[in-house]
Amino acid sequence: MSTFIILVITGGALVLGIACGYYLRKITALGQRRSIEIDIKQMLVGAKEEAQRITDEAKKKVEETESDLRLLERQKNEDFKRTEDRLIKKESLLDARQTEIDKETEIQKGKIEEIKKIKERADALLAERVTTLEKVAGLSRDDAKNELVREIEKENEEDLMIRMQKLEQNAEDRLNRRAKEILATSIQRLASSTASEMMTTNVAIPSDDIKGKIIGKEGRNIRAFERAAGVELIVDETPGVIIISAFDPVRRQIARVALENLILDGRIQPAKIEEMVEKAKEDINKIIKEKGEQAVYECGIFNFDPRIIAILGRLYFRTSYGQNVLQHSVEMTHIAGMIAEELGADVAIAKQGALVHDIGKALDHEVQGTHIDIGIRILQKFGADPRVIQAMKSHHDDCPHETIEAVIVQTADNISGGRPGARRDSVENYIKRLQEMEALVNAFPNIEKSYALSAGREIRIFVTPEKVNDVEAKEMAREIAKKIEAELKYPGEIKVTMIRETRITEYAR
Repeated sequence: MSTFIILVITGGALVLGIACGYYLRKITALGQRRSIEIDIKQMLVGAKEEAQRITDEAKKKVEETESDLRLLERQKNEDFKRTEDRLIKKESLLDARQTEIDKETEIQKGKIEEIKKIKERADALLAERVTTLEKVAGLSRDDAKNELVREIEKENEEDLMIRMQKLEQNAEDRLNRRAKEILATSIQRLASSTASEMMTTNVAIPSDDIKGKIIGKEGRNIRAFERAAGVELIVDETPGVIIISAFDPVRRQIARVALENLILDGRIQPAKIEEMVEKAKEDINKIIKEKGEQAVYECGIFNFDPRIIAILGRLYFRTSYGQNVLQHSVEMTHIAGMIAEELGADVAIAKQGALVHDIGKALDHEVQGTHIDIGIRILQKFGADPRVIQAMKSHHDDCPHETIEAVIVQTADNISGGRPGARRDSVENYIKRLQEMEALVNAFPNIEKSYALSAGREIRIFVTPEKVNDVEAKEMAREIAKKIEAELKYPGEIKVTMIRETRITEYAR
C-alpha cells in the first residue's frame, strides 16, 4: 500500500514538473520572440536610413556628373566651331590660289606658243642662211664639215698624236706596273725549277745479248710481252737500248718497269712476262695514287673526290712540250693562289681550277674530245664545285671567262708554260712558226722589212716613213697584233714593235 502511494505521489510530482517546465518554456519563448521582433524592427529602420543616405549621395553625384558633361559638351562645340571656321578660311584661300594658278598656267601656255613660233622663225632663218652660205661657198653642209675636220686634223695632227701617246702611255704604265708587280711577286715566291722533264721510253740493257732473250725463240717472248703490256717493242741495231712505243703513257711506263724487272731477273719467258707485267701494273697504280695524293697535299687542297685525285696522278706520266703535266699543274696552282691572294679573288677556287685544268689530258687518248671537254665531263661526273669548272675551262680561250678565277688560271698557265726552259718545241715547229709570223706581217702594205726576235716572242717591223704617218703606224700595229692573235698559235704573248724613222743625209763639200 505504501509503495502504491509512493508511486502515485511520484507520478503526480512528475506531471506537475512537466507542466511547470512547459509553462516556463512557453514564457521564455514568448520573451525571445518579442526580443527578435524588436531587433528586426530596429534593423529595418537602420536599412531604410542607409538606403536613403545612399540614394541622396547618388543623386548628388549624378547632378555633379551631368554638370560636368554639359560643360564638356559646351567646350567641344566651341572647339568644333573654331575648327570649322579655320577650314572655311583655308578653303577660301585655296580657291583663290587655284584661281591664280589657272591664270598663270594660261599665261605660260601663251608664252610657250609664242616661243615655239619664235623658234620656228629662227630655224627657218637659220636654214635659209645655211642654204645661202652653201650656194655662195659651193659646198654642202656635210662637205664643209668634213673639209673643216680634215683641215683641223692636218694642222693639229702632231699635237693630237702627242696627247694620245701621253694618255695611252700613262695608262699603260700604271697597268703594266701593277701587273708586273703581281706577276713578279708570284714568280719570285714560287722559285720553282724550270728544267724540262721527259719521261723516258728507252730501256737500257747491260749487253746486246739480252735482246735475243727478249725476242725469244721465233719471237714468242716479244709477242707475249707486247700482248700483255699493250705496247710495241723496237729491238733494232741501236746498241745498249730497247725502245718502247705506245700512245698511252701509263702503259708505256708499265712496260718499262716490267721490262727492267725482267732484265734484272734474267728469266724471260711468257709466264714470267705476264707475272712481271701484272706486278708492274700494281706498282704503277700505287705510284699514280701516291703522286695524286702528293700533289693535292702539296697544294693544300683536301676536298677532291678520290677518283679525281687518282686521275690527277696519271698526269705524272704525261708530258706536254717536254714539260711534266702534273708538275706543271702543281706549279700553276701555287702561282694561281698567289695571284688570287694579291687580287682579292677566291684563293681556294683559283688553286683548284689550276690543279685540274689539264686533267683531261690523262684520258684524251682513251676518250674522244679535247682535253678541256674531257676534263669538264670528269669534274661534273665526280661532283666537283661548278665554280672550279668555270675557272678551268677557259685557260685556252675555248670558253668565255665567266669569273676572275678563270682569268687567273689562264694567266698562271701562261706563266708556267711560257717561261724560258719550261717547255721545248721541235726545231721544225719553231722555225715554221717564225716564218709564218714574218710572212703574216710582210703581207701588210708599206712595210719595208720585219724580223722575229727573242725566240719568237717579239716581231720588229720597219715601215716606209714617207707613206705611213704616226697615227697610221699605230693603227697598223694594232691590226697586226689582232691578226697574229687570230691566225697564229703560240705560248705566252708576242710583242709587236713598229718602227718609223726618218733619216736625212747631207754632204758638205
